[in-house]
Amino acid sequence: MSAQSPLQSPPVTSTKSSSFLGARDLALVAAFAALIAVLGLPGTLYAFGGPVPITLQTLGVMLAGAILGWKRGALAVIVFLVLVAVGLPLLAGGRGGLAVFAGPSVGYLIGWIFGAAVIGLLVQARLPRYSIWWTGIANIVGGIGVVYLIGVPVLVLKLGTGIAALASAAWFLPGDVVKVIIATVVAAGVHRAYPQMLSPLRNRQP
Repeated sequence: MSAQSPLQSPPVTSTKSSSFLGARDLALVAAFAALIAVLGLPGTLYAFGGPVPITLQTLGVMLAGAILGWKRGALAVIVFLVLVAVGLPLLAGGRGGLAVFAGPSVGYLIGWIFGAAVIGLLVQARLPRYSIWWTGIANIVGGIGVVYLIGVPVLVLKLGTGIAALASAAWFLPGDVVKVIIATVVAAGVHRAYPQMLSPLRNRQP
């Protein structure tokens, strides 16, 4: 057996896990896509006949970003929306199919993707330290701000009037604030119990 020369380069450690999704990541993505679908089971509420329903599925979007990080969180939402697009009735109220993406709520659906990504990016920005108050801010910025920023203008274009769109957005706010609180508390509990949830991101080298 020959000893390794001190001038010899050390073995190259694969960094694939930091750049690509592994089996664990894909399982988490699938699990959170399923969670978003399950949160649609209670149904929908159209406040005062508004064009966009109030559902619990935005809570799943917040949880995906806050728990999984930006890449896996956004991918979980994308997987969910792809399943909706192919016809599965996974949106609240049993809605599904391409027709959903021609309706007035399409901006909110697209906003879910970017909302989850922004939440995840903000949470990751504090790593290796995890902060519950910062996660709350992330959920407000991504789960409310970003989703509304995309959803409301598209709703205005679809309806042809800004008053109805702004009124419907106002009805969402109280429920979304409650969702922010729930998502923040749940995410903090998950990260406290499973600190390795974002461990690949904590250990990633620049």
